[in-house]
Amino acid sequence: MSKALKLTYILIVLALLVLPLVVVAAVSLNGPQTLRFPPVEPSLHWYARLFTDSEWLVPLRHSLTIALCAAALAVAIALPLALYVWERRGVAVQLLTGMGLAPFALPPVISALGFMIFWMTVGGYGQIWATIISHGIFLVTLPLVTISLGLRGIDRSLIESARVMGANRWAVMRTVILPLLLPYIVSGYAFAFVLSLNEYIIAYMVAGFTVETLPVKIFNALRYGYTPILAVVSVLFVVMSALIFGLIGRFGNLPRLMGAERSQRD
Repeated sequence: MSKALKLTYILIVLALLVLPLVVVAAVSLNGPQTLRFPPVEPSLHWYARLFTDSEWLVPLRHSLTIALCAAALAVAIALPLALYVWERRGVAVQLLTGMGLAPFALPPVISALGFMIFWMTVGGYGQIWATIISHGIFLVTLPLVTISLGLRGIDRSLIESARVMGANRWAVMRTVILPLLLPYIVSGYAFAFVLSLNEYIIAYMVAGFTVETLPVKIFNALRYGYTPILAVVSVLFVVMSALIFGLIGRFGNLPRLMGAERSQRD
């Protein structure tokens, strides 16, 4: 394949990826309540409404609260699990690894149905904390994978050297392992945060209409017609995701996060 043909192919793929986003962004600028493209009477009116109208501000607050807490819970579960798997071998380790990867192996609707039945049984259905716990468990696979990749890249001779110098187990963890793992922990948190922010099925089946998140609010709003504020929320999600993943790409180790066997050396 010639260089010109490769470039043409790449440009076509990029155009197919970017053009829908451009259309959505343009639609969000419509002044009247219409989804016209090109936009009619361009205005930022709908952006202002998203951050001033309680009808949308409350779901936005719910989404951010759930995503921030659920991502933290996912990391809190994944970190000790990844450390245990890294330090030990055996059937129990394989079972724990399988349990950590299971949430993403199942279709989301199956997990959502299981969470709904569980919370209806124990009395947590419709509560924001139930959604946080459900998202934290469902998204634990993401930080588990990133942290495990980080642990594989740690030179065990550093740990042995620290122990020879008299460092106890906690000192080794605090001064050697955790600093080396920090980029992977942050990356796992960011991945879980973005997916929790955009997740719809579990949030809908666990909290229903009691705790509306932005994705649930969008679905509910579609019953009353199409407004540019739906495009505004889409633009917000895209910008936030691009910013977070851009920061990971700038300060993280993307080759290893994408599954490379060895860390990239300077």
